[in-house]
Order: sequence, then C-alpha cells, then structure tokens
Amino acid sequence: MTMEFTDRLTRVEPSATLAISALATELEQEGADVVDLSVGEPDFPTPQNIVDAGQDAMDAGHTGYTTSAGILELREAIADKLAADGLDHGPDEIIVTPGAKQALYEIVQALIQDGDEVALLDPAWVSYEAMVKMAGGDLTRVDLSDSDFQLEPALDDLAAAVSDETELLIVNSPSNPTGAVYTDAALEGVRDLAVEHDITVISDEIYKEITYGVEPTSLGTFDGMADRTITVNGFSKAYSMTGWRLGYFAGPEDLIDQAGKLHSHSVSSAVNFVQHAGVEALEHTDDAVTQMVDAFGQRRELVIDLLDEHDVDVAVPDGAFYMMLPVADDDQAWCEGALEDAHVATVPGSAFGTPGYARISYAASEERLEEGIERLAEEGYL
Repeated sequence: MTMEFTDRLTRVEPSATLAISALATELEQEGADVVDLSVGEPDFPTPQNIVDAGQDAMDAGHTGYTTSAGILELREAIADKLAADGLDHGPDEIIVTPGAKQALYEIVQALIQDGDEVALLDPAWVSYEAMVKMAGGDLTRVDLSDSDFQLEPALDDLAAAVSDETELLIVNSPSNPTGAVYTDAALEGVRDLAVEHDITVISDEIYKEITYGVEPTSLGTFDGMADRTITVNGFSKAYSMTGWRLGYFAGPEDLIDQAGKLHSHSVSSAVNFVQHAGVEALEHTDDAVTQMVDAFGQRRELVIDLLDEHDVDVAVPDGAFYMMLPVADDDQAWCEGALEDAHVATVPGSAFGTPGYARISYAASEERLEEGIERLAEEGYL
C-alpha cells in the first residue's frame, strides 16, 4: 500500500538540525565525548519549590481534566504577570497550552490559510516557517544579519517587505537564535507598520525573563497594538521547565474563541498538576530565576572572551542563551565537520534562515564551554 500525504506536510522540509542530532547520537553511542552547544534548554534543574508544587498537586488529586483554557488560578496568575509587563488581559483572554510551541501553532492555524502572507525576521526560530507552511501560508523574510541581528537599523527593509497583503508578522525578542533584544524604537517601527497595513503581530516573549542589563518591552504595550498583538510566553526557559510542557498565549477575545476550538479538539488542556506547578513558578520563584540568569550572564561573558582570544567577533546577545558564530558559507558542512572532528555540536544558521553562521548555546557549564571552544580552535574551526 502506498500512502498519499497531505500538501500541508509535504511542503515542510525536515528540520536542518536532524542530521546534526543524528550524528551526535551516533558519536555518543560509539563512546565519543560530545560537547553539546546545540541544546535549546537550560541546564539547571527545575527549582525545587516548583517540583514540590507539582508533587503536592498530584497528591491532592489534581490528575484529571481541567477546563480547556486552563485552571482559573493559573490564568489569573498569568494575567497578573502580564499586567506587571504593562499588558491588560483578563483570564478570559488567555489560553494555557502544553508548551509555548503549541500556543504558536494554534495561533497560526487560527489566522493563516492558503496564500496568506506571513513576515519573519531572520534569523528566525526554525518552527515558525514550518507552522506557516502547514497552514498554507507564504513567507516574506527580512534578513537582520547585516545589522548585528538588531531590528532598528533594518526597519526600512521591513517596511519594504510588508504591505496591505501581509496578514501576520512574528516578532521574537529576546530572539532565538541570536539573543538580540529589540529596542523600543524598533518596536515602535513595528507598531507603525502594523497599524498602517492592518497587520496582526505575534510577540513571542518566551525568553523575556532572561536578559542582561536591558529590559525588553512587550510589543502589546505600544499605542495601537493592544487589539492586534498576541503575546506568547511559557515556563520552559525562565523556570527550566522544558519537559513539563507549559505555555500560554493572550490576545483579543475573538482570537481566543476561535483558537480555543483547535485547542479543545486537539490537546484538550495542559496537564492538570503541571498547571498548579505553573502557579508556584509565577508567584514564588523570582530568586531562582535571578540566579539562573546571573549564571547565564557570566557564561555569556566567558564565551565572548574565549572567542575574542581566537579573534572571533560576534554580535553580543542581550538576552536568551544563544549567540551566532560566523562560520564558512556552507554552515551545514561546518557544523557537521565540527561535530565529526572536534566532537562539538552546534546548529547551522541556515536552519534559521541565515546561512554562514552557527548557533551556539551557552546553557552549559563553564567547564564544558571552555572545552568546546578549545576543541573548535584546535581542529581549525575558529
């Protein structure tokens, strides 16, 4: 029997990171010591108070279904968090999801159909493109690599890329993969274009709590953006809860109504006891988050210094825990070679729409970071 697959899936290419991941696994199975600088998750354990809250919730019997949008206590806590960021969303304008990725998927599916135009800022997280293509949308891309991955110097390029035909713009600040935090002037420029062309904007703020000396502004706080911005966030990065799968999005009530249909018919709801742990994370974990961010900041400085010793200049990230390393034009071959020869795993920039770079993550111990950079240098990759 030959199965015929849908266009929405066949138009999506496998992730460019799969070859690297498969090779790293193969090398590790052969006994190689691979320094993994490709990972997109904190290397810290989930804070103990969150773990205890999840366990307590299970012990209390919170193991069944919840309302599809999420337990009211968590949605109220999220609303309070958003209010502290300057955003006005009540619990009825929030859906809790199994991870922020699910939130993004539901939003794109609710808004985009065949032929709709979606604008991305490159380098862009790998799954944005796949989600848009699965919804039938077409992509317009704006390259930020010539401006050290900052948006403000590239606003003219963005203005040239969008039009009245643009349905959706996705903004991710702090950015994966660059760590760039967009300035208020850049976001004001986004606002002006969104209002001029009546564009809906997703503000992906999953790394908002991980910054170094800057305070990112939520896009929805700018005049004219409250009713056209959908704010996405989650618990994976700031609270080191990647495996718990907990995220959320907040937006206009009509979007919540429509996206809620997909949510209820697909995942039903986020896990009950995990939602209770999420309340604990939002209300009682600030100190642990600060400690993790301080450690990431120290590692960022270490990696910059190590690269500087080898005359490698990088755009200094102001947030998240990634930076883009300039490499050969064939970045996929560079990453595969670095893994085979130096046993260091990185992610090719082409996976994010920006060839000629490799993303490295400093969500690793200082010892492993030093080891990884030294191996790359010894094998001629720096």
